[in-house]
Amino acid sequence: MKDQGRDAGRVELTGLGKRFGTFTAVRPIDLTVPAGSFFALLGASGCGKTTTLRMIAGLEEPTSGRVVIGGQDVTRLPPHKRPVNTVFQSYALFPHLTVSENVAFGLRRKGRKNVAEPVGEMLGLVQLGDLGGRKPAQLSGGQQQRGAVARALINHPQVLLLDEPLGALDLKLRRQMQLELKSIQTEVGITFVHVTHDQEEAMTMADTIAVMNGGAIEQLGSPAELYESPRTAFVANFLGQSNLLPAEVTGRSGADLLLDVHGTRMTLPADRSTAAGGKLVMGVRPEKISMAKALPEGVDGLNHLRATVTEAAFLGVSTEYRVRTAGDHELVVFAQNRDDERPRVGDEVVLHWSPRHGFGLDAAQDLEAGTGEDAL
Repeated sequence: MKDQGRDAGRVELTGLGKRFGTFTAVRPIDLTVPAGSFFALLGASGCGKTTTLRMIAGLEEPTSGRVVIGGQDVTRLPPHKRPVNTVFQSYALFPHLTVSENVAFGLRRKGRKNVAEPVGEMLGLVQLGDLGGRKPAQLSGGQQQRGAVARALINHPQVLLLDEPLGALDLKLRRQMQLELKSIQTEVGITFVHVTHDQEEAMTMADTIAVMNGGAIEQLGSPAELYESPRTAFVANFLGQSNLLPAEVTGRSGADLLLDVHGTRMTLPADRSTAAGGKLVMGVRPEKISMAKALPEGVDGLNHLRATVTEAAFLGVSTEYRVRTAGDHELVVFAQNRDDERPRVGDEVVLHWSPRHGFGLDAAQDLEAGTGEDAL
């Protein structure tokens, strides 16, 4: 790809918002997408992610704010004058043209006559080098998706926008295409902005994720940061599963908060909590918890709870357990299937985990956020 300067591909949204009548689809947001990054807008249906993408593309006019791409204010420019191309879920390949003709379409519209070489290079990049003569109907869903990406990239946009591009594929192919899309982005080095409702998809491909909820950005960060250190119950629940336990801060010990969880003393690093005193919610991911029939030796400094196994679901690689604590809280625990002797329903067990694997949230929020219809 041609170097278009230090700012090429950087997307800056300033106070960008959109209303449809009295309905606010996107609350004014400020967001910078670094040049050359794979960036994901992640959220449930109706959260505003697609509307945001359409405002970047010029397909939707913002009610407020600005869109700046590569240092150029494009807020009022029509789509064809913006340095972007978009790949949609439907791919939108011309059915009467071959794959090569589809990919060449943009170059020919610009008046370029010698297109064979760039088209061949682009088909090779997306692993369609031997299929250029086929019509879209003769391709699989994954091949059509690659063709749509090639057609979008051949004009060397500063930014490639992807609107749920893998939504029409089956699970196995979708996972394969996640890795291929990431590989293509790394190869061409341009900015990808990807809209999806699929948490695994965003975490597999993106360098940075903006989790959107109710038309606003709930949290922004790397996949690991969002998963390990969620700052709201919505993010904790929407990205994977979380166990959330009501707790009360009883004091401090050095850099740790001392907690009372239904009569059990626990600790939590203060830098892993958004709340510093009073009531909070301590979260821990299911795979961070170890489970034993008795408290093992040498677990000083670990948080632990006694519980009863109520359900066990064998998942192959792991078993998902549901347990109920003495405080009548249901927790989920994932245990790898490494031992022949696994807990059974009705067994009394001890759960334990490192305090650094926990996170603290403000208790004054909906702890079910991100688990119901708003997670679809």
